[in-house]
Amino acid sequence: MTFVYIVRCNFTQPEKEQAWNDWYSGPKITQMLAKPHFRTCQRFRLASGRGRNYLTLWTLLSPEAFKTAQYTSDWGFFQWTAYVTDWSRGLFDGRRHPEAAFAVPLQGALHTIVFDGMKEDEASAARAACAKSRPEMMWLPIAGLDRHTPMIGLHALSAVVWLGPLNHRDQRIEEAIYRPICGVHTAR
Repeated sequence: MTFVYIVRCNFTQPEKEQAWNDWYSGPKITQMLAKPHFRTCQRFRLASGRGRNYLTLWTLLSPEAFKTAQYTSDWGFFQWTAYVTDWSRGLFDGRRHPEAAFAVPLQGALHTIVFDGMKEDEASAARAACAKSRPEMMWLPIAGLDRHTPMIGLHALSAVVWLGPLNHRDQRIEEAIYRPICGVHTAR
C-alpha cells in the first residue's frame, strides 16, 4: 500500500526564493528520504489554475513515518519558516496505486483538484461532479495530518496541456496544473 504525503505552501520573499528552492529540492529531500518509511519525493510549482504556489509530493510506506524519532526530531523548514505561508500537509491513502503512478516526468505536469475546507459529504458530491469531466483523476481520501481537505484528485500528465476550466461553482474547489521543479528523488 502506498501513502501520499502532500505539502502545499506559498513563499513570500522573491529575493530568497531560488535559495529556498535549491535547499528544498536538494538537502531537504535528501534529509527526509533518509528517514524510515519515506520512499520518493518530487516538487512542483503552480503553472496555472487556483492553488498554492508550491506542492511537494512524497510517497510513504506507512503513516508510522510521522511517529519515528528520526522524523519528530528534525523535520521543519528551519531558517525558511518566516517566509513560508499558507502551509498545509495532508497524508492521503494511495490505495492500490503504485509509487510510479505519482511520478511526473520533467516535461510533464501534475493536475490537482483540492476541496479545502469542505466537509466529507460536500467534497464527495463535488468529486462526483468533477469526475464526469475528469475521469482520469486518482481520488485519494485523507488519512491523517492537517486534514485541510477530505480528499485530493491527482493525475500525472506526461506533458503540460490545457484542460479547460471545470467551471466550479464552489470557490473552495481549487484545480491547478503544477510543473515539476525537479525529477523524482528515491530513497536509497
